[in-house]
Amino acid sequence: MSGHGHGHGHGHSCGSEGEHEPAERGLEFGLYSRIDLEKLQCLNESRDGDGKLVFKPWDQRNQRDKYVESDTDEELLFNIPFTGSVKLKGIIISGENDDSHPAEVRLYKNIPQMSFDDTGREPEQAFRLNRDPQAELEYPTKIARFSSVQHLSIHISKNFGAENTRVYYIGLRGEYSQSYRHEVTICNYEAAANPADHKADSIFPRTNFIS
Repeated sequence: MSGHGHGHGHGHSCGSEGEHEPAERGLEFGLYSRIDLEKLQCLNESRDGDGKLVFKPWDQRNQRDKYVESDTDEELLFNIPFTGSVKLKGIIISGENDDSHPAEVRLYKNIPQMSFDDTGREPEQAFRLNRDPQAELEYPTKIARFSSVQHLSIHISKNFGAENTRVYYIGLRGEYSQSYRHEVTICNYEAAANPADHKADSIFPRTNFIS
């Protein structure tokens, strides 16, 4: 299996097939570092705080000591706030190689504090999943729908038939930008141009919608 892994011109990866690609993949799946973990929520997790553990570096994706398991049924709902604006391009969801692996996921954007009552609405995108214990399968998103995401909700609606769902890793691939910079610039401009004009306050809420 390793016979063709040499001779591609990458001297630093010679003799270790595949080492070059995962390094690049690790950078692509770096959005976990842009999550505001203190505010991340996972509804129906069996143990408080476990939902945060599945958002981890690429090179830890196959570690089995950190995972989240659903509590009263098979559903899990992750509310994921980012520290800026994200263009989401793909997602990986890895679980156990049995019926507890997620079978369907629904993605929603920019609905903070989403609850299970909100999952009846139409998602931005939904996927039927295959079992992926090695975290190898990426599901590409419709980028036009996920081009300006400050908050992502991931609803795991069903598994393959087990009473509870277990997740080891959720990988998010995409691009990140610090969206608040534009707001700060506008606020500074307004303060400098109209230091005594209180009407400027009414402008600020609208800046939140500038993408």
